[in-house]
Amino acid sequence: MASKCPITREQFTGAAKPLKVEINGQPYLAEVKEFSTGSFGWNLNTKVTIEVGGQPVNVQVGMNLTVVGSKDLVRKAE
Repeated sequence: MASKCPITREQFTGAAKPLKVEINGQPYLAEVKEFSTGSFGWNLNTKVTIEVGGQPVNVQVGMNLTVVGSKDLVRKAE
């Protein structure tokens, strides 16, 4: 069963703000994004150093937060 998106594309793009995300105690901002699939939400891509057993480990973060049902909304004609 598909979920209906509770907001229009125009409402989202007009009102959405970057989203604060915390990773290992460090704050980051996920940016508002319309994905190539047509869905929308937020995106964060960065590199973070996390300590594991006393050793610093560099990790790549790739995070999408997608509004459920947004892909099915009609896009404005370009």
